[in-house]
Amino acid sequence: MSSHQLPVVVVGAGPVGLAAAAHLLERGLEPLVLEAGDAAGAAVREWSHVRLFSTWGEVVDPAAEKLLAPTGWVRPDADTYPSGGDWAEQYLRPLADVLGDRVRLGATVTGVARAGRDRIVDADRESRPFVVHVEYADGREERLTARAVIDASGTWRIPSPAGGSGLPALGEKSAADRIAYRVPDLKEPAVRARYAGRRTAVIGSGASAFTALVGLADLARADDGAGTHGVWILRRGLSGSTFGGGEADQLPARGALGLAAKAAVDRGHADAVTGFRTEAIERDGDGRLVLVGDDGRRLDPVDEIIVLTGLRPDLTFLNELRLDLDERLQAPVVLAPLIDPNQHSCGTVYPHGVNELSHPEKDVYLVGMKSYGRAPTFLAMTGYEQVRSVAASLAGDQEAAERVELTLPETGVCGGAGLFDEPETAKADGGGCCAAPATLQIGVGAPVTSGGC
Repeated sequence: MSSHQLPVVVVGAGPVGLAAAAHLLERGLEPLVLEAGDAAGAAVREWSHVRLFSTWGEVVDPAAEKLLAPTGWVRPDADTYPSGGDWAEQYLRPLADVLGDRVRLGATVTGVARAGRDRIVDADRESRPFVVHVEYADGREERLTARAVIDASGTWRIPSPAGGSGLPALGEKSAADRIAYRVPDLKEPAVRARYAGRRTAVIGSGASAFTALVGLADLARADDGAGTHGVWILRRGLSGSTFGGGEADQLPARGALGLAAKAAVDRGHADAVTGFRTEAIERDGDGRLVLVGDDGRRLDPVDEIIVLTGLRPDLTFLNELRLDLDERLQAPVVLAPLIDPNQHSCGTVYPHGVNELSHPEKDVYLVGMKSYGRAPTFLAMTGYEQVRSVAASLAGDQEAAERVELTLPETGVCGGAGLFDEPETAKADGGGCCAAPATLQIGVGAPVTSGGC
């Protein structure tokens, strides 16, 4: 079999991975999607309780919708906001069903390489197909052959630690029974009981942290939540854009989320601790947790900690491929300057495709959240545009691959996290200066009160 007759292996059956399969089919190419979980959108299902701040009209890929149309599938009201569970069950599951045997569940990719060539060998490299090593949930192993590999496995499985240096804080592992790395589902009785009446530290400055703070504030106002209190730990100072773009955000639910988090602080349901980089987590005599900063500060004890400091890509199974990744973000080196929070303002990110996603290893692409490495703000519609471009390139239509047609909403806020770490920058920043794109973060969303379903 020639390499062009082989399938394109897509790693991950999340929103972008399934969209990649739809675009490949539209181009006459055969996809094979490998999903480690037991259902399509397995990662999305783990935050099924979180409402997106993007509407249905913004989270359905056009090629996927065309593939679904003959089945009678109808997109939910374009102006309503799905939860993660809605997105997974009403869109991702039907899409995987249409793809049928092209999606394999319980299939974990543990290695990708060129057939007969480790990463050292140059000779005849590009003419060799890819081999993809797969381990199945039942213990079987298999080696598949592919003409190209699209890695849409995301970053959900590797949350960043509480430690301000990027390493786990001292004592973080031993305190694991009191630490969560996801937005808690406070509607679940057992989870609700864990946080009700307790003092909880929330570490992080993004939309996930906003969602956790708002949830804790709602719990504090409930009959069964008396005494619930949040302690918001920020590595930077408060500024005009700490809470997002507010009414200037072109995604109203996202702006409302930031305003709701601000209200939680203003109304006394949470205290903000700024300029605090966690060095250690210790237990006091009562077994409660004490956060210690790298400057020696010790905070009052808390009962629980929620760490929402970002996510990281798993690059281990790509180790035999020649990837050109930025040394800081672990994102494709051409893409990295556009999303680097050390220098990024909202005017510098634009929709992108195959040119920004290519590597020295031909026909291997990191797409979706995986393509952003450690950068904090992935754009969902951009992910769909990425795979449209990659599929066009693999089909030989370079003109279509290089044509980018996508307009993204404005956030209403400028600046990057790295810049905000500098006190003078935080003081100078007023927010709301944007005229450019940043939108649709997958996996973090608005509280239920921010938009209808």
